[in-house]
Amino acid sequence: MSFSANALKFYIDGAWVDPAGSATLDVINPATEAPFMTIALGGKEDVDRAVAAARRAFETYAFTTKEERLALLRRVLEEYNKRFDDIARAVSAEMGAPLSFATGAQAWAGRAHMEAAIKALEDMDFEEQRGTSRVLLEPIGVAALITPWNWPLNQIVCKVAPALAAGCTVVLKPSEIAPASGLIFAEVMEAAGTPAGVFNMVNGNGPDVGQVMAEHPDVDMVSFTGSTRAGILVAKAAATTVKRVSQELGGKSANIILPDADFADAVAKGVLGCFSNAGQSCDAPTRMLVPADRHEEALKIARETAAGLVVGDPLDPATTHGPVVSDVQWGKIQRLIQTGIDEGAILVTGGTGRPEGLDAGYFVKPTVFGGVTPDMTIAREEIFGMVLSILPYDSVEQAIAIANDTVYGLANYIATTDIEKARAISRRLRSGTVQINYPDWDTFAPFGGYKQSGNGREYADYGIHDFLEIKGVIGWG
Repeated sequence: MSFSANALKFYIDGAWVDPAGSATLDVINPATEAPFMTIALGGKEDVDRAVAAARRAFETYAFTTKEERLALLRRVLEEYNKRFDDIARAVSAEMGAPLSFATGAQAWAGRAHMEAAIKALEDMDFEEQRGTSRVLLEPIGVAALITPWNWPLNQIVCKVAPALAAGCTVVLKPSEIAPASGLIFAEVMEAAGTPAGVFNMVNGNGPDVGQVMAEHPDVDMVSFTGSTRAGILVAKAAATTVKRVSQELGGKSANIILPDADFADAVAKGVLGCFSNAGQSCDAPTRMLVPADRHEEALKIARETAAGLVVGDPLDPATTHGPVVSDVQWGKIQRLIQTGIDEGAILVTGGTGRPEGLDAGYFVKPTVFGGVTPDMTIAREEIFGMVLSILPYDSVEQAIAIANDTVYGLANYIATTDIEKARAISRRLRSGTVQINYPDWDTFAPFGGYKQSGNGREYADYGIHDFLEIKGVIGWG
């Protein structure tokens, strides 16, 4: 099943069009290692065509009213909900995510971000009087949106929705590794009656499409989510035209479990949080910091929690975790697990190779390391798989120092029964997000990172502001 009759086309200027070239790519189901659809790969000519369409559309869309943009987003949400099950099945096929997770987390995320953008736009003012001056918030222009494979709908919608809410026009490049859900999303935009050129989509790889978008002189902003390495390349490509670059990049988040926490619950939830989405989340709590005198207890709880996971066929209702997305990711994870062993970390459970009984697919054993020190590779590099590092600490001050001792700054976690202590520690952690006691996901909170985890903020009104310019009209009266 290809999930879309338009897989060999691009959506440009309100129509499905043939690509300029003939390059294609087979999309692999990571649970079977077999291709399940073929997409067209674009190039510079396709990007030029899409950007030109977005530039033309901007001349009118930028001056639409807030009510007109709200009406469009509400229609998009309606059409998204009609295709909700299709989207979930596409994510399951392209990522290998268990169908329940693809439905309840992946497809749900797109819906939740659209709802948040609508609510934020309803409450937003785009003009403010300051003395005799008028401050205007105006759309920045044509936005190039480059999204990853690990949370495809989450990242597509939390870029497209705020961009359109701001009055921008967009060109989207979904990940070529997981493009099926992006194709369906483009069909949603078409069905919603999006004006021609306001939303465009071109499939392709990073060098041939993503970099061309980033350096394009008629693109005013790039919003990129992906690895820090790729983000640096995007920023360099964008620098020659001095366009705005918003980036959400890698992470190596610490999970500080304080001595007064409900220890069994906090450790178990930390393991599950790290392993959610097969460990493929940039803000996953991959470094668990525990009091040194309870280190052995933490290893036991983590081992028991990991033993309760079922890794296997995404379509089997009993499966809790599917494969990682590709052979490249699988190989990287295997190398890092072996590095952890070689550097002397305690292998609590898991290890290299596939789980028992799985001879095909990019499946990873849920792996927990104990006795990890801050200088070990597995404590410093983003692994992006089901690998948890447990680090002992001697004092809360030391735990805070370890948490901050990283080039990343996307998220941190605190588990405690003392909320005032958690609030005080959260102020000292150098990250864009701090989560206390594993709260529900909040699509109205700002999301983004410090340091090499990126710049800018996404979600709700924070996301809309990223796509706006600020104009001061002095002497307005």
